Amino acid sequence: MSPPRKAPCPDMRRLNGGTLVIASHNEGKLREFQALLEPFGIAIRSVGEFGLAEPVETESTFVGNARIKAHFAARESHLPALSDDSGITVDALDGAPGVHTADWAATRSGRDFRQAMERVQRLLEDCNAQQPRTAQFRCTLCLAWPDGHDEIFEGVVEGQVVWPMRGDLGFGFDPVFLPEGESETFGEMDPRRKHSMSHRARAFAMLVTGCIA
Repeated sequence: MSPPRKAPCPDMRRLNGGTLVIASHNEGKLREFQALLEPFGIAIRSVGEFGLAEPVETESTFVGNARIKAHFAARESHLPALSDDSGITVDALDGAPGVHTADWAATRSGRDFRQAMERVQRLLEDCNAQQPRTAQFRCTLCLAWPDGHDEIFEGVVEGQVVWPMRGDLGFGFDPVFLPEGESETFGEMDPRRKHSMSHRARAFAMLVTGCIA
């Protein structure tokens, strides 16, 4: 698997305990961040606790959208905020769905990732994509402060899209993503094992090295 893309710099701003706002309403992401941050004594609050709606994501990159979410949460809560912009990029689909991963799951009644996974599979079949159907899970974290400063961390896990869906332990596209060198999809994998190797965990490891540890 590919290593994280950005190494921490020695002059990064430190996060010294206290409370950190997670700029997400996604329960799966909140649970994952809680598990990752628990050892460092950092209290977590979600943007939902502040009654904040999700800002409109107008950028075409993971970095741009992560910045929108983190700076909005930090500005409105007056606390440091951490955002995550992540998704799956499928090589045979020219990197789609990418930053639109969540949009592909959007319905009038909420997000339906089964629908999104079926769409990916249909498009791969339509273009006769060769096996293995390589893909990447990508995560960009933005840690922002109310004064406008931020730090960016990016993590990538290489793998492939498989079909049919396998497992119900994850969320999002986890049931169709088989990490490189593994026999279980993220949807089948024990959550503790997934958390130790996921794209989010890789980005988070750099955040810890640069801003917490």
